[in-house]
Amino acid sequence: MVLVGSHGEKDGSNAEAMVDYRGNPVDKSKTGGWLAAGLILGSELSERICVMGISMNLVTYLVGNLHISAAESATIVTNFMGALNLLGLLGGFLADAKLGRYLTVALSASITALGVILLTLATTIASMRPPPCDDYRRQHHECIEVNGRQMALLYAALYTIALGGGGIKSNVSGFGSDQFDLTDPKEEKAMIFFFNRFYFSISIGSLFAVIVLVYIQDNVGRGWGYGISAGTMVIAVAVLLCGTPWYRFKRPQGSPLTIIWRVLFLALKKRNQSYPSHPSLLNGYGNSRVPYTQRFRCLDKAAILDDNCAANENKDNPWIVSTVTQVEEVKMVLKLLPIWSTCILFWTIYSQMTTFTVEQATIMHRKVGSFVIPAGSFSAFLIATILLFTSLNEKVFVPLAQKITHNVQGITSLQRIGIGLIFSTAAMVGAAIVEKERRDIAIQKDVKISAFWLLFQYFLVGAGEAFAYVGQLEFFIREAPDRMKSMSTGLFLSTISMGFFVSSLLVSIVDHVTKKSWLRSNLNKGKLNYFYWLLAALGALNFLVFLILASRHQYKMQLSIKPEPGQKELKSLNDETMEEKEKKASIQSMVADVEP
Repeated sequence: MVLVGSHGEKDGSNAEAMVDYRGNPVDKSKTGGWLAAGLILGSELSERICVMGISMNLVTYLVGNLHISAAESATIVTNFMGALNLLGLLGGFLADAKLGRYLTVALSASITALGVILLTLATTIASMRPPPCDDYRRQHHECIEVNGRQMALLYAALYTIALGGGGIKSNVSGFGSDQFDLTDPKEEKAMIFFFNRFYFSISIGSLFAVIVLVYIQDNVGRGWGYGISAGTMVIAVAVLLCGTPWYRFKRPQGSPLTIIWRVLFLALKKRNQSYPSHPSLLNGYGNSRVPYTQRFRCLDKAAILDDNCAANENKDNPWIVSTVTQVEEVKMVLKLLPIWSTCILFWTIYSQMTTFTVEQATIMHRKVGSFVIPAGSFSAFLIATILLFTSLNEKVFVPLAQKITHNVQGITSLQRIGIGLIFSTAAMVGAAIVEKERRDIAIQKDVKISAFWLLFQYFLVGAGEAFAYVGQLEFFIREAPDRMKSMSTGLFLSTISMGFFVSSLLVSIVDHVTKKSWLRSNLNKGKLNYFYWLLAALGALNFLVFLILASRHQYKMQLSIKPEPGQKELKSLNDETMEEKEKKASIQSMVADVEP
């Protein structure tokens, strides 16, 4: 079985060749495609069931059973979610550098299963909880709080899950996309729908967790709820391993961080050297797997062949001179960062759906007949909207866009992100209007309006997430260098983590500036609508910045794909051929040479 490939190949085509589990060139009729991708998606589906089943209801356990304060409980959950997404960077680095995506996903899924088993034990064993507390003592704050020894197992369980979940999140989508050959028109077309189906599947997992597992945890027992999650993860690991003969594998090609560091170091070291008269004089130009570009031209100096590396033996020393391929790969990573920065605020707005929107629901009318809908269960409407728009994307929007643009992609990744940003900003405008009306009616008439008014903001944020999540994921995977796809997925996950942290920072700043007059525990005495208007204004400003950056972004060039009848040839994602790009680069370099 192929687990780790050789790292010795340099800029050759074999470095990126797809192989089967025996290390042989793939037989496309027997490997890859939707069967392989579906088996891989099972891991992410199970991870989402576990994480959502924990994060959406853990606070009630921490407050109600462990007698921890609400603020500290919220911090524990936030830190857990933040760590899980940040650890995606570590998982991506390990996959790209040494382990490969398959091994990393398999090991991470196993670690996640172990973590959920530990959590099941931590919430089931009586000695891991403080003594029960009745309502009288709870009202007088006389409950015995959980001690450090009891929390140790809980923390170990949560951060084991975070470690495994981060490894799954940063690799499963890249490993799934590896099952499609972008040089094959049919498989390229199939991959267009892969990211939609990927997100649809994990949204199904989220819906199951919010509706079924949360109910089991509250009404049957925590042990049963977390035990089902653990069993789901174990089954996912078994399914992933059983599908090994059908997968296509890419060998890891060395640490991406090392490559980035070397290029930056050599560019700085050679900063005083003159540019060559033509880019073809740069090291490895003729053998480059990535077309030469003019952006970040200062990094080209890392590939200058000076006197120190004129000798043939030094041309292959990566600490003496980089290749054009390596320089262009670093340029690709740098080109991701501007778009990355504009994606953070979407998740800041999204985080309000799990905090202040839930608080709004608790003081609104939630009865349907004699049944009272739990405030936290309103997030099911958010997930349902995501599922609806993910389906509409695949069945309606993308086919319609393909007919209009005559392009196999239909809607580009940046267009998806832009649509998501618009929806999120509109959601905050709607949320501000609804909150003002709710507060005015509650104060003036002492009446609770229906919590179903919150569906407006849930609907808009859910629709935005269906576009933004898929668009961001597709952007970071497609635009990253092939050897750095897992790390770039970790970079995408860091936007989610940063979004939660920015939300916390923004709340602290608003509290300080307004002297806690906007955000109060009693929403009827606060001005939450002002906070929503602030987010709407920031969202609008962020969208304008995104438009500027997106208009300047040059998509990574793809190999020429023979089009089907009625479709344009997809030579590059911005409709320029490689030959045209190289001509431009040549002309631009000659012009730049006359500059001081």
